[in-house]
Amino acid sequence: MKILYFAWVRERIGLEAEEVDPPASVRTVAELAAFLKERGEGYAHAFENPGVVRAALDRKHARPDTPLGAAREVAFFPPMTGG
Repeated sequence: MKILYFAWVRERIGLEAEEVDPPASVRTVAELAAFLKERGEGYAHAFENPGVVRAALDRKHARPDTPLGAAREVAFFPPMTGG
């Protein structure tokens, strides 16, 4: 699956995007974030407060408990602000 990173999430990880093949035990957005957090220091820093990072599956906003299902693309980004 393709993982995209935006704004400070991208800066902390040091990548704009990557292909990841998570284990079968990773079934939700929250489990994917936890899996990525274990991949290194930058990931750990980006996902240190998982309640802050937002996600989208195939370009649709997704809650942490959303199943990954057959998603081909997951994006992680900080909360958006308006104004």
